[in-house]
Amino acid sequence: MLLKFFINPQNSSYLRGLESEIDESSNSIRLELNRFEKAGLLESYELGNKKMFKANEKHPMFLDVISIVKKYVGIDIIIQNIVDRLGNLKQIYLAGDLAKGINSSFIQIVLIGNINTQFLNEIILKTEKIIQKKITYSVLNETEYYININDLESHLLLWQKDGS
Repeated sequence: MLLKFFINPQNSSYLRGLESEIDESSNSIRLELNRFEKAGLLESYELGNKKMFKANEKHPMFLDVISIVKKYVGIDIIIQNIVDRLGNLKQIYLAGDLAKGINSSFIQIVLIGNINTQFLNEIILKTEKIIQKKITYSVLNETEYYININDLESHLLLWQKDGS
């Protein structure tokens, strides 16, 4: 459940939705939701007849929980390895199931900029071994980025070069 709410804090869900996503009993999910809400990590609101939950961005531990979840998934290692050594990178987006807060054995990323793809492939292979997950990627130059901006709305911005 931490992935659902803290990999992308804009995600929200309700009990039955979580039940189908994480394949657990509604009773165990309800207990965890109540614990997280009581601790203040989640907040709830009504939407029709559903009680919706989302991350409480005002909680003092909010950024720490996000950091822990990103480390668990391996996103922090991916970003560090790519940004430090890759070239003229402008932005990195998380895509696919993880951007929606659904656990996955794949990490999908979209990179914006002029990138040395040969070096990127080397980094991806090394990073996959470290984090034990498959990484798929798309590289867009800045022109393609502007053409595909609507496609990126469902993606989560992970990193942006200062001044972009």
